[in-house]
Amino acid sequence: MRVSGVLIIVMAVLFACGVYAMLERSLTRVLIGFLLLGNAANLLLLIVMGVPGVAPFFGAAADPDEMSDPLPQALTLTAIVITFAVSAFLLALIYRSWQLGQADTVEDDEADRAVRERTADVDETMDEEIEIEDEDDDATTDFVGLDTSPITVLSPRDFAGLRDDAPVDRPRRPREDGDDA
Repeated sequence: MRVSGVLIIVMAVLFACGVYAMLERSLTRVLIGFLLLGNAANLLLLIVMGVPGVAPFFGAAADPDEMSDPLPQALTLTAIVITFAVSAFLLALIYRSWQLGQADTVEDDEADRAVRERTADVDETMDEEIEIEDEDDDATTDFVGLDTSPITVLSPRDFAGLRDDAPVDRPRRPREDGDDA
């Protein structure tokens, strides 16, 4: 099986351009990047499919080696549907963003600014806290302040007002006189 080098280069360029476009703050460019990634994935599946052959129907070919592999074709159709669905969602998101703010760019919020302004000593403090938590991991439990005894199963005898009259599927016992009806 020989694969065209041009297909591989086109696929790599589509992946690279798609990733670059998705790293932008504009939602339109994110959509374009996602579409490029979807097309690159479809091209990858086309390359993986190998040599085209006879349609994989029963009795279509005398030898099974003459048939093409149906799995990459099914994966390609699935990738097309997923790309379409996510593209429709992104288009709705872009439209709503344009309606609300007349722009499709994603701005920094307070959490983004706080992460950017965080200093290196705060990061070191957080790393030390994580190390301390890892050391005490065996001694701690999620059930703080509670008795961690085994689970007690309650029955109607434990509570006077509890009625258990739900139907139960139990096999019928035969009567002692020999009549099952």
